[in-house]
Amino acid sequence: MIEYIFWGFALRFVQCLLEAAPFILAGLFIAAIFQRFFGSAETRRFFGEGTKSALLRAWGIGMLLPVCSLGVIPVARELKKAGLAGGTIIAFAMSAPLFNPLSLLYGLTLSEPVTILAFAFFSLLIVTLVGTIWDRLFPEKTEVPADDQAIPYGIKRIVSVGFSAAKEASGASLIYILIGLAGVALLGVLLPQSSLQRSVNYDNPYAPLLMTGVAIPVYATPMLAMSQLGSMFQHANSVGAAFILLVLGAGVNLGLVTWIIRNYNWKKALVWFSLLLLIIVGLAYGVEKPLFPTHIEPADHTHAFDIYCQPFSKGTSNFYQTTKEKLGHVIDPYEIYSAIILVSMILVGFVLRFFDRDSRIETWLKKTEPVRSSKYDIVLPGPVLGLLILVGLIISSGVGCFSFYPAPDVVCEEMTIAKTEALSGALSGNKSHSKYWIEIYDDWTRKLEVGVYLRKLNLSEYHHWKAQLLREKLELLEHEIEDEEHEEVRRLVSDIHHTHRRMVDAYLRDLN
Repeated sequence: MIEYIFWGFALRFVQCLLEAAPFILAGLFIAAIFQRFFGSAETRRFFGEGTKSALLRAWGIGMLLPVCSLGVIPVARELKKAGLAGGTIIAFAMSAPLFNPLSLLYGLTLSEPVTILAFAFFSLLIVTLVGTIWDRLFPEKTEVPADDQAIPYGIKRIVSVGFSAAKEASGASLIYILIGLAGVALLGVLLPQSSLQRSVNYDNPYAPLLMTGVAIPVYATPMLAMSQLGSMFQHANSVGAAFILLVLGAGVNLGLVTWIIRNYNWKKALVWFSLLLLIIVGLAYGVEKPLFPTHIEPADHTHAFDIYCQPFSKGTSNFYQTTKEKLGHVIDPYEIYSAIILVSMILVGFVLRFFDRDSRIETWLKKTEPVRSSKYDIVLPGPVLGLLILVGLIISSGVGCFSFYPAPDVVCEEMTIAKTEALSGALSGNKSHSKYWIEIYDDWTRKLEVGVYLRKLNLSEYHHWKAQLLREKLELLEHEIEDEEHEEVRRLVSDIHHTHRRMVDAYLRDLN
């Protein structure tokens, strides 16, 4: 029993850390850019502090920046240091993890576009209402910080960004991030394996409420949340539960909640959380019927939330080897590289804190030195350069979509590999191997659609349903593998071969 608890916690903790690493790095450097390039006064001006548009700006800026609910913590801490109002900070902190260019495009292929766009609008409604009521109930007298951290132009300003990010990575943000990771890891200990498969069915009136309890300690990256949303829509599960999963599962974690309590006291945090739950649950029940996908036959279960339950089945003996295999199935190389960089930054931050207790490096960075320049040199103000960097980060996310969603011919090659592995595993009776490759196969069909839309700015219903038909048959195959219906598995394998070939012909012939 102790082994199940220890290894279940460890697996979920490490898995979420690796998935979150790229977003945490982005959050650390975004916080450093606000600190060193903008400074306190310009950061408040950028967010429209004190104006009627502050909450709208916070929502818009948050929706564009590539951070998750863990990566937003260092940014929120920096905004607090800059003197922004609590409502504006929380509006940013909750909206930033929900969408980014990659996840938005992915979401549009997983469900009806009107549903995803409605969810985006409702997120604006939530942060605006909660932020406005918060600021009315608890008006703050924000004072301009006496010590502005912006650094004058030059090589020191560039160095200061890395210095600030490393210090933050080893400071209070690290504690809150660890709390957030521990929350979702505890779910992997407390929830029995597969216990959430039937809890969010469309005919369960308590599905949104149950999802509320689960989603608060859950941590999900924007892409994972969109993937789970897609699975819920594909199975015609509760739309209200899907909405709560997005807003709370991707937008909130225990680390962020702890930071809010620590900085705004229990009374304010309780009011904020009560308002948040009241509005979210009300909206969830309000969208349940209008946005329900009536053209899809409801399923009686979903595997979307198995990731939050106990990962080991009864009879598992070699926990180390099983953990290694499970991590190998879900972790991408770029997440490992990001985790290595993040851990290195944390270690550098601890070294700086130990050997530079007198803040001599900080003093040296702030010290203004004469710079010899020619008449051709152009000095850009820090806020302008910081804004250009943030815009560049957003543009890079957009450009990265073309790498994440390759051209149809590249996707079709990868799909062929996934098809071979998935179907051979199904025929040989290797359940884990086949189910692993079915998920990859399914994911490539969605990337195929997004890749075409990116390059053609259009995707016909004909081509969409070609991919949708293949996904439906893959789901049927997964169910038959679980039920060990060997005759039906062989029939579906043959059927999927023909469906795959017709889909590839349609995409390569008509769209090239």
